[in-house]
Amino acid sequence: MILTEPVPPPDPGPPASPAASPAPGVAEAAVDLHAVSLAFGPKQVFRDLDLRLEAGRVHALIGPPAVGKSTTLKLIAGLMRPDAGEVHVLGQRIDDLSERALGAVRERMGMLFQNNALFDVSVGENVAFPLRRIDAGLTEATIRARVSERLAKVALAGFEERQPAELSGGQKKRVGLARATVADAALVLYDEPTAGLDPVTSQKIYDLVRGEQRATESTAVVVSSDVAGVLTIADHVAMFYEGRVVFTGSPDEARASRVPVVHQFVHGTLEGPL
Repeated sequence: MILTEPVPPPDPGPPASPAASPAPGVAEAAVDLHAVSLAFGPKQVFRDLDLRLEAGRVHALIGPPAVGKSTTLKLIAGLMRPDAGEVHVLGQRIDDLSERALGAVRERMGMLFQNNALFDVSVGENVAFPLRRIDAGLTEATIRARVSERLAKVALAGFEERQPAELSGGQKKRVGLARATVADAALVLYDEPTAGLDPVTSQKIYDLVRGEQRATESTAVVVSSDVAGVLTIADHVAMFYEGRVVFTGSPDEARASRVPVVHQFVHGTLEGPL
């Protein structure tokens, strides 16, 4: 996974516990949170939270502020551990892994941070970082070619030598997206990928997310406050409220829901429990 700072030196740990195999006819889960509870001091974030995200789909995580959407991404990435319950990612239970074992899972993940989290180096070096981190024996020529190809995909061809300070907000998001996907990750996490962007640029970012997921047949998990926008690319929606998931289903089912809190949030109406 793409992190903004080095992972601490690993300690040996027990082998990963595999997730249970799905029943016949049930799609494989890329992410499976079971009976997860988590509190920050007196604030209870989750209590017995269950969330299953099937592989090969775009999943939108929505809900009011401070309900645990970004925290869920941190649990999936292994950046945070639950107080109770199990977190399974890409077929492995990760909540009880050592940093060394987590590193192997993270190599199959990418993440676009809400604030972009670009390093103070050139655009090309930012995008190349995951390829260098996974130590796959790639030559410099191969890394440069992969970086150029990925930048071209996000409409930033020729930007390799530019510095982050020279970029617009939308361009920074696209660099972050290129970095999150350059290693062809099986699972990519997006935390508010369109925050602070205008509607046109936001839709371009969403289209890039969707296009990348389709091209690689990966799994995308998108946290977004832009409900209308993220529903245009999602296959599946999960809404968080008061420490639990109160809705899961398709975008059309979310729009048609008569559950008061879901209906109010999805449609942005003033009347309701929010």
